[in-house]
Amino acid sequence: MQLTGKTAIVTGGASGFGAGIVQAFVAQGARVMIADINGKAATALAAQIGAQAIAQQVDVANGSSVNAMAEAAIAAFGHVDILVNNAGVTHMPTPLEDVSEDEFDRVLNVNVKSVYLTARALVPHMKSRASGAILNIASTAGLSPRPNLNWYNASKGWMITATKTMAVELAPKGLRVNALCPVAGETPLLKSFMGEDTPEMRARFLSTIPIGRFSTPDDMGSAAAFLCSDAASMITGVALEVDGGRCI
Repeated sequence: MQLTGKTAIVTGGASGFGAGIVQAFVAQGARVMIADINGKAATALAAQIGAQAIAQQVDVANGSSVNAMAEAAIAAFGHVDILVNNAGVTHMPTPLEDVSEDEFDRVLNVNVKSVYLTARALVPHMKSRASGAILNIASTAGLSPRPNLNWYNASKGWMITATKTMAVELAPKGLRVNALCPVAGETPLLKSFMGEDTPEMRARFLSTIPIGRFSTPDDMGSAAAFLCSDAASMITGVALEVDGGRCI
């Protein structure tokens, strides 16, 4: 129960890795806001979990929506100890010059601008308490890019650099900032990463992962719970690979 007494916001928390992180946090004793653009899914998961979870519909690329999320969390919990920037999107595997401007803007707004917006909304609150943990869900794509996911790769590379610069600036204020870098997992984005979800494509993808399986929501939840707990109080600015050896 290493998160007993802690409060957290998990964006994109209604499905995939986000739901795994929510469930791990709750299992470790935290109270969690499940923040997701799919408000119905967030509400359904919160109802399934019970009193330790609340739901909030949010568009992480919209400043007013992010501010409302932060205000709702503080009103419900009294304070926010942990922020997980998990919400993310990709474009389909495409030559870099063929990605549409709308797709490019969507990837950058959801994967990049959102980190700025949540920081603007919640870092002052955390500074006022001289305490807080921020976890950015990046990707092995930001460390070892694959062809044809260029702008997604770049957005996750940005997130890793943002994590490190946030960490070095905020450490004297009592805040820690880390990132997780999963390999692709059994989430709604898997088909987008592979282009098509077939046994052949899965076998080809899995052949690049030494452990021989995809990342799971449980893998991400366990790693996230540790990095956001007091057990990791000396760890900041880390981009932890949760990838079965993919980046070796």
